[in-house]
Amino acid sequence: MIHVVLFNPQIPPNTGNIGRMCAVSGCRLHLIHPLGFAITDKNLKRAGMDYWHSLDVHEHADWAAFKASPAAPQRLWLFTTHAQQSFWAVNYTAGDGLVFGNEEAGAPDWLHAEFGATQRVKIPHGNAALRSLNLSTAAGIATYEALRQTGGPLG
Repeated sequence: MIHVVLFNPQIPPNTGNIGRMCAVSGCRLHLIHPLGFAITDKNLKRAGMDYWHSLDVHEHADWAAFKASPAAPQRLWLFTTHAQQSFWAVNYTAGDGLVFGNEEAGAPDWLHAEFGATQRVKIPHGNAALRSLNLSTAAGIATYEALRQTGGPLG
């Protein structure tokens, strides 16, 4: 199983889209509070549609609670524009966690420091003038690469 970890997500449709992807692909979704919305938000439900009831989702009060959870993955990769290493250079294994910062600020500096350079990765893009991909697009790209490598439930 691949774990998708959203650190303080702010936009309900992004989280709904990622939840739907996780439900379809057999991945576990971790939501690290605080969230920028309520789980009951109609926009979240609309994006996740009727897939939300099939989703393996775990909510955590904060990063420390996530790390202490028995449901948390053992190995984590932080997806960030502040990395040197491409996500294609990683050999993912079953049980890995793919961590994404929020849409407004990404991951805070202290979280970058916790990961160090070897576990921070980026999705390369061809237009240096543009900052980054949408969160749900990035999560989809990363998740399906990890599933491809591990032969996950879609493999």
